[in-house]
Amino acid sequence: MQSKINWIDNLRGIACLMVVMIHTTSWYITNAQSVSPLYWDMANILNSASRVSVPLFFMISGYLFFGERSAQPRHFLRIGLCLLFYSLVAFLYITFFTSINGELSLRNLLQKPVFYHLWFFFAIIVIYLLSPLIQVKSVSGKMLLALTVVIGVVANPNTLSLKTGGVEWLPVNLYINGDTFYYVLYGILGRALGMMDTQRKYVSGLCAALFIAAVFVISRGTLHELRWRGNFADTWYLYCGPMVFICAISLLTLVKNTLNTRVLPGLGLISRHSLGIYGFHALIIHALRTRGVEIKSSPLLDMLWIFAAALACSLALSMLLQRLDSRRFVS
Repeated sequence: MQSKINWIDNLRGIACLMVVMIHTTSWYITNAQSVSPLYWDMANILNSASRVSVPLFFMISGYLFFGERSAQPRHFLRIGLCLLFYSLVAFLYITFFTSINGELSLRNLLQKPVFYHLWFFFAIIVIYLLSPLIQVKSVSGKMLLALTVVIGVVANPNTLSLKTGGVEWLPVNLYINGDTFYYVLYGILGRALGMMDTQRKYVSGLCAALFIAAVFVISRGTLHELRWRGNFADTWYLYCGPMVFICAISLLTLVKNTLNTRVLPGLGLISRHSLGIYGFHALIIHALRTRGVEIKSSPLLDMLWIFAAALACSLALSMLLQRLDSRRFVS
């Protein structure tokens, strides 16, 4: 069990870093007219490679709770307190430091998050709620591959339409609707892949190649959309899209195979503070961007600065919070 925890901790650390990278590069992605094509594409590649982060968090939760044990009352208490605490922090931030209507945000708390990144706390509750009903069985690699191809790509409603001769070939309509289906599916796959024996060299190599290929497709597809529409579109960025789906399965398997012996010190630190980093980082990035604490004259340096500053500040806040929150209710 210890070796399995090792790869989970490493994977959680990687996913947390990727989330920070997504929000670090978002300004460049959505302001294509304000930056050169080269720097836009650099941000696009970094963002494309990081889209897998949120699915990985669902897969980790599925591995932990879709097996012999399920979410307990303390888990529901913790996620509820986290939602309230980080919503309060975000409310205080937008009330005192932005022109956003804080009262309206608070009034709609049960319909949408106070700050955009807090949506994840709502979505993960579904995994917790379903955990007592789901216990994933061991499946063969061939069965899992077939499931991935059919549900992840062929019948994925986010797959781009493929038509020839007036006949629509893709996606096949299996009446799959809503992102929540895929969030739960990510959880199921996380447990199934976690139990599967994948320790073969060719599997790791194949997963690395698939991840790189899928990131390439996501980035080139997003670039094509920009050129075609004249503006950014998140068609290829969707967390439930087919290429992100492939990335998630590939990266989880790759990390499980290659980072399974010990928790790497840096990733271990990020993993232990992933909750606090997630809760604080978006507010810090927003503050840096809106107050001009940037290096726009050098976009690459700016991305490195925003990423490092957001990570360091949110990590420091998380460490402070853990000192105060000894029972880890919100940290």
